[in-house]
Amino acid sequence: MGCCESKVSENQQPEKIQTQHLAHNSRTPTHHTNPTSGSDPETGGAPPFSEFSFADLKAATNNFSSDYIVSESGEKAPNLVYKGRLQNRRWIAVKKFTKMAWPDPKQFAEEAWGVGKLRHRRLANLIGYCCDGDERLLVAEYMPTDTLAKHLFHWENQTIEWAMRLRVALYIAEALDYCSTEGRPLYHDLNAYRVLFDEDGDPRLSCFGLMRNSRDGKSYSTNLAYTPPEYLRNGRVTPESVVYSFGTVLLDLLSGKHIPPSHALDMIRGKNIILLMDSHLEGKFSTEEATVVVNLASQCLQYEPRERPNTKDLVATLAPLQTKPDVPSYVMLGIPKHEEAPSTPQRPLSAMGDACSRMDLTAIHQILVMTHYRDDEGTNELSFQEWTQQMRDMLEARKRGDYAFRDKDFKAAIECYSQFIDVGTMVSPTVFARRSLCYLLNEQPDAALRDAMQAQCVYPEWPTAFYMQSVALAKLDMHKDAADMLNEATALEEKKQRGGRGS
Repeated sequence: MGCCESKVSENQQPEKIQTQHLAHNSRTPTHHTNPTSGSDPETGGAPPFSEFSFADLKAATNNFSSDYIVSESGEKAPNLVYKGRLQNRRWIAVKKFTKMAWPDPKQFAEEAWGVGKLRHRRLANLIGYCCDGDERLLVAEYMPTDTLAKHLFHWENQTIEWAMRLRVALYIAEALDYCSTEGRPLYHDLNAYRVLFDEDGDPRLSCFGLMRNSRDGKSYSTNLAYTPPEYLRNGRVTPESVVYSFGTVLLDLLSGKHIPPSHALDMIRGKNIILLMDSHLEGKFSTEEATVVVNLASQCLQYEPRERPNTKDLVATLAPLQTKPDVPSYVMLGIPKHEEAPSTPQRPLSAMGDACSRMDLTAIHQILVMTHYRDDEGTNELSFQEWTQQMRDMLEARKRGDYAFRDKDFKAAIECYSQFIDVGTMVSPTVFARRSLCYLLNEQPDAALRDAMQAQCVYPEWPTAFYMQSVALAKLDMHKDAADMLNEATALEEKKQRGGRGS
């Protein structure tokens, strides 16, 4: 799957597309979708919260490929976060919990729905969840421009300028105030890794921190030096604990380093504010503004919870400090403005690629007939016991489908291939690809796209699955996404030719 963020899906009725293309194996939730979702700029344009099937998320993340992990600790993190891409081309972030982190599916679903009701432009919003057997997953909007920790502690080209640091502080304060107003004041383990940047460079607060990592899990995974003192005493997170953690993020923004609050407070008490400030700013900041932020951080880090400000105080203090309201965040971050990927393939096309780019269904049919089942090798490992009468009947249904497909009786082919697929003992990416083409020839692009995605589930790096998706997307008038998919198919075909299957 490609790594380029695409805005096309966000502008092409994502709710409608998701409903159509995920319906084949998503269970419809009994809860109502969030009525505040949609085009309201305050909501960030996130789609309604819904339930996903495990198969959908497996396909979106290329079978939870390690290449798709975006967690800061990589594969060492207890609950991995993956990027993924849905059938409607929307990028997502998928948090996969460890087995039995939430043993009660009802409790997990209720927690997820509680967070899923929230919609705000300052949040990386939660758009779905999955409870499938022992699997527990959360699905959020994907933020492609890294974390505050990356931009503050591990920057390469330029550090974050002072005005942008003030914007980060305000936006996260606004996110916390919104959550508090909506009855979700608790945020677990707030730190610079929880602050994410969207495609426009605007900072957002990750929704994942609004849920614990497990039913009985710890709320803080960071070093104890950064943990609210009352949490060390009683193990409970309170709204005041969240404000304390916000104070540690303010220290990060001031110093450009992750320094323990006790050290910072010693410097503040000694009036050594300049020593606290990030040297990489090279003095390019307002001392008056820095003093306000230092004092606010000091208040947030008070030992007694009742002496800390509330979230409305945070917003009221930080809002007047915004000095560049008309300068886009991506400019201040020094990152390129998000652009659409080129809509034409950058590589020479194979015969299949050329046929798909021209939407020549007759040529695609000829190629699939000639290819036969050679790409299915290795997708099924059948034991002797599975060669039952049912198995023979199923293979007979596939054979009848093959005859019908060869003879261009596509409705009959759909019927026979469906008999083969419905038994479920044996999976064949080729059958899904062939039935996908049959659906296209019968003016059913939704079903065709669904089958092409299923072919990808069975064989995650099969170019034909991506080629068929590109044609189905084009038939659905999603031409930009179709071109992107054609590019991905071509790249996979080149990779396969270089190194053989699965390389």
